Amino acid sequence: MAGCETNGSVPTAPHADPRGDPFLRTRFAVPGRPAMFLRRDRLVRHLDRSLLTPLTLVNGAAGAGKTLLVADWATGRDGPLAWLTSEATDQQPGVFWAYFLQALRASGVPRSAELGDPADVGRVDHPLLARLAAELSARDAAVTVVIDQYDRVTDPEIAEQLEFVLHHAGRGLRLILVTRTEPLLPLHRYRAAGDMTEIRDAELAFTPEEAAVLLETHGLRVPVHAARALVERTRGWAAGLRLCALAARESPNPETYLKEFEAGRSTVADFLLAEVLKRQTPEAQDLLLRVSVLDRFSPALANALTERADAEPILAGLHRENAFVEDLGHTWYRLHPLFGEILRAHLRMRSPGLEPELHRRAAAWLRCSGSLAETLGQGAAAGDWDFTAGALVDDLAIGELFTGLRSDDLTALFAGMGPEATSPAADLVRAARELARCDLEHGLPSLRRARQSLDREDGPPGGGAAQAAARLSCALLETLAARLTGSPGRAETAARAAARLQEEVPAHFLDKHPEVTALLQTHLGSTRLWAGRFEDARAALSTVTDDSSGTAATASAREDCLGRLALIDYLHGWLGRAERRVLVATSGTEGSGLAHPSDPAGPPGPAHASGSVVGRLVLAAVAVDRNELGRAQALLHEAAHQDGGTRDPVTEAGRAIVTARLLLARGRPRAALAAVETAVRADVASPWAQGHTALIASAAHLAEGRPETAVKVLQTAPDAQAACAVGAARAQLAAGRPDAAIALLDGLCPEDPTGPAVTVRAMLVRAEAADGAGDRAASHRLVAQALREARSERLRRPFLEAGPWIRPSLDMAPLRVLAAGWLAPGSPPPTGPARSAEGRPPPLVVEPLSGRERDVLRRLAQMMSTEEIAADLYVSVNTVKTHLKSVYRKLAVNRRSDAVRRARELRLL
Repeated sequence: MAGCETNGSVPTAPHADPRGDPFLRTRFAVPGRPAMFLRRDRLVRHLDRSLLTPLTLVNGAAGAGKTLLVADWATGRDGPLAWLTSEATDQQPGVFWAYFLQALRASGVPRSAELGDPADVGRVDHPLLARLAAELSARDAAVTVVIDQYDRVTDPEIAEQLEFVLHHAGRGLRLILVTRTEPLLPLHRYRAAGDMTEIRDAELAFTPEEAAVLLETHGLRVPVHAARALVERTRGWAAGLRLCALAARESPNPETYLKEFEAGRSTVADFLLAEVLKRQTPEAQDLLLRVSVLDRFSPALANALTERADAEPILAGLHRENAFVEDLGHTWYRLHPLFGEILRAHLRMRSPGLEPELHRRAAAWLRCSGSLAETLGQGAAAGDWDFTAGALVDDLAIGELFTGLRSDDLTALFAGMGPEATSPAADLVRAARELARCDLEHGLPSLRRARQSLDREDGPPGGGAAQAAARLSCALLETLAARLTGSPGRAETAARAAARLQEEVPAHFLDKHPEVTALLQTHLGSTRLWAGRFEDARAALSTVTDDSSGTAATASAREDCLGRLALIDYLHGWLGRAERRVLVATSGTEGSGLAHPSDPAGPPGPAHASGSVVGRLVLAAVAVDRNELGRAQALLHEAAHQDGGTRDPVTEAGRAIVTARLLLARGRPRAALAAVETAVRADVASPWAQGHTALIASAAHLAEGRPETAVKVLQTAPDAQAACAVGAARAQLAAGRPDAAIALLDGLCPEDPTGPAVTVRAMLVRAEAADGAGDRAASHRLVAQALREARSERLRRPFLEAGPWIRPSLDMAPLRVLAAGWLAPGSPPPTGPARSAEGRPPPLVVEPLSGRERDVLRRLAQMMSTEEIAADLYVSVNTVKTHLKSVYRKLAVNRRSDAVRRARELRLL
């Protein structure tokens, strides 16, 4: 190891780093600028401001012009400035700090004999760093240190040491980091304190005016609109603009050249092919042309395309020579995008017909390597749809067409699959895409063809992992088809087949694709719900919602299941429980990173929209029972907007029922009858849908003074539904048969899990019967009991529907207290919820707001913009947007004004 020798008070400068390697002087030299370099004064002025802050970050992509910008600025600077170009070998603290100190020494910065130098490759003594910081802080004039290519410094220990020196050097050090990545420094603290200057990609990008000047420095005079076209093509990327400028110099008409370049024609191609491609060996040229069909490649993948074994040294050499081959790390590379585009065009001219074959070879290699997304992309590019569909199905990834972060991409990818693909896998993918759009007319025949093809295949059922995966995919689609057609028997048969096949599919496939099991249970639970088998439905749906290992792949299915569990709660009369489930569902989906179904970017289909639609419908139904009719209408409108044309019978029946109940509440019984009579297409009738349809029809007839018709309507309703029995009792009472009404209520099973929305109505029927019999005390007692039970749920409609007989009871002082604040005007009870200015209780908050979220909310109420909030709180705009998203989620709103209004209702402001 090399150390530092001292002689008296004058330190002897070491000539080597702690490894014994001599210092490389080129790493301390400010890089030179090319002859046609364009100085951009706006960036230079920005860098001048870096002298006012301890830390400056110049962060941009490769070729963005970072190094040349800082080098140009540094060349014109007065005062001490040290330059250090980092290398990958600087990962050990001793080596990094040896070069840092040598950079100071090379720039002429004096240092004391006591400072010393690192003697150990792997460590630096803390006293040395403390002495360095102390000496820098004692300087009269600050030292500027530029560390170029700082993204190569990835050791957290070095970052921590650098932060220590920067902090304690105070005004004696100005540090400029030139990097492609975010450094491991506490940047948030520097931003909050105003101690950091930042120049990033957006600012490094050339403007059209600057591009026009750059072209002029290359001898090209073009109008700004032509330069703007080039900027749009390169996105202002400095290296790309210079490449285009060099190529355009050879064109007699620059504007025509720019149009040709955008059209893929190729004066720039001539330049790059001549100056880059043709200077390579024949083997390297062949490799570059073949890998141009790939977004990224490894030596092994390149070998599969060239059918040779020399890719590793060739790629390493091309990268070292900066031949437009970028090293992505972990032995993966990619081509410069412009260079890759030109190589592909050249490949098509030089070897017509080879490109599809290269895509096929790449797809086959990637399939063996386990990279499904790239396999599918290459298979689709080859136009081999049977292979591509087979890769998706064999991997058991067909569920990703319905849910997860890649569903949109997969849907777009397979949109190009035509009728020429006839394999069972192709029919399965075709059926999945069509059923996802709820296109039963085409989806069911595609599914039938796939099933018949699989049945004809040789070998026993499940003979092999691939065949088992295909059959399991088919069973999944069968359960979806059963859900969409309202066929519980079909769903049960498919679910049993799926359970057997899950034993045959390799376990790692099921672990890799949890969405398959989640979707199976979702579809099965939905068909059981349609059949009125509530407990069986709850069991299947809860399998998904209770899975604590849920990821983005299962988030949509979980939201769907929570919405349907909420519907079960609502059908049993538990309004608050149903509402809470929907809020949990919304919170979970937003946290998963998926587009919410209300986002127009979210695709339609049951996995994306139906669950959320059911949740919105449940909230609308709850709002009707609470007599919040405006809110109910808004929720129905949201549900209609979110729905992408789904034909799930549960959703359609729910929509008809809620719409009819809202119309009833608004005094439009005939419109309610028309709405509830809307036909819902299903193979099997749903008892609860029939029951609630009859219940609404009965209420509509009662509203129009036809009690006998109301009685007859409910006599056709399926048995064993408490809500229907209560509705029938109300109709019998209106028809003048109180004994029959009480008998119906007495026949209700006390063990039934019915909630306040049912029991409160039953109490009011008994109260009305008692009132009619002259037993005022019993009537008042029952009304009081109903008020107590309804208050926690804010259940208003039963009292508003009861009729004029209830008004004297509600006018009694004891009952006025029970009704005050939520049913009748007056102060709310001490335990009552907060209310809006209109007297409407606000929805529950999903979870409390954090302190920072409250800070953002307060500034939101002051009409501050996102940028103003960020500046006021010393945080980034993206951080404010993250807080706003969280605030919206917790307050169950979608807009700023709604957030402020909701916060005031909840007394958060």
